[in-house]
Amino acid sequence: MKQGTRLAARILGAYAVIYVAYLYVPVLFLPLFSFNDSIYISFPLRGWTFKWYESMLANDALHRALVNSLKVGLTTAFISTVLGILGAKAVTRYRLPGQKPVVAMIMLPLVVPEIILAMALLMVILRAGGSLGLVSIAAGHILLCVPFAMVVLMSRFEGFDRSLEEASHDLGENGWWTFWRVTFPNVLPGIVASLLLTFTISFDEFIMAFFLGSTEPTLPVFMWNQLRFPKLLPGVLALGACILIASVLVVLAAEWFRRRNTSDSQSGDVIIG
Repeated sequence: MKQGTRLAARILGAYAVIYVAYLYVPVLFLPLFSFNDSIYISFPLRGWTFKWYESMLANDALHRALVNSLKVGLTTAFISTVLGILGAKAVTRYRLPGQKPVVAMIMLPLVVPEIILAMALLMVILRAGGSLGLVSIAAGHILLCVPFAMVVLMSRFEGFDRSLEEASHDLGENGWWTFWRVTFPNVLPGIVASLLLTFTISFDEFIMAFFLGSTEPTLPVFMWNQLRFPKLLPGVLALGACILIASVLVVLAAEWFRRRNTSDSQSGDVIIG
């Protein structure tokens, strides 16, 4: 029995290593080829250079796309997290009629193909006489990110004792001050994790930005357009390497806050503002 268990553990371990390598080893070559002195992807490298990174500093179109992505990402993160707070509080603190179907509808973007959502939102916007641009991209990204924000925040709302809020009401505080002095400090790690996670999702998202962006491309759409020109490929690889590093750092920060959120919830620590 023990030998069979050990064999199964080794097989599963080997499978996990192969699976992770299949997913991430190609990504690791992205920074490597961004230093190649040739416009062609080849190995071994023709030479080492930083000129592709230097060219990004003089690319005005890239700078505009970066600003667009930051505008959309920050807007999406803020609105998605606010909606996530409201939704998570409603789900965890109240028993509302039709609550389960409503929550299921909110979580639907997690399972519906993104291209279907993008096409549907495009038709709705055009049918309503709206225009395509950064606002429509942000609307699409908020649709995608609210479920993620709610999942993160629901775990935090469920992690601390609601009797603290009841005690605050008993002491004469109204709902607004109870939220700011009791609820908000305790869910703050979850809020920060939600902000970081939703910003990363929005910043890297392509399909919604491609369908709803019109003449205002975000960074992923800008990179896609550059791929049509082979001589610009090294610059795209350099930009991709920068985005990869930044995304990893943001995701690690979000995971750190999520773990802190979980550990605080399990230990029963509470904060009163």
